[in-house]
Amino acid sequence: MRNMINEMLNKKKWAVVGATKNETKFGYQIFMMLKDYGYEVYPVNPMYDEIEGEKCYPSVKDLPVIVDCVDIVIPPDKSILTIDDVKASGIENIWFQLNTFNDEVIKKSNDSKLNTVYHHCIMVELRNR
Repeated sequence: MRNMINEMLNKKKWAVVGATKNETKFGYQIFMMLKDYGYEVYPVNPMYDEIEGEKCYPSVKDLPVIVDCVDIVIPPDKSILTIDDVKASGIENIWFQLNTFNDEVIKKSNDSKLNTVYHHCIMVELRNR
């Protein structure tokens, strides 16, 4: 999995599903950290029109570009539904933050032939680069 993590971190276009305006939540912190590290980042959350001046999209299907990677920051019952949108959008890489997946989610992601990272926090991985 280490190689997959490094490959994903080298890609520059990301979407954060579960991005939020709440600064205490990981959805905000991950979104901002990716931006701070120079990534092109698209927030995805149907509850917002914008986050920190960036247009926010209701779903992965609504993104204006095909991103390289999708970071998931929503509960497993919602993240499992996002896998179909990721695959249908032609995106190959998905990263599940802690507490966003279960065995069923990982199985579906792997069965969908997505490059799948889990049990690793993107914030920790970015800081350790």
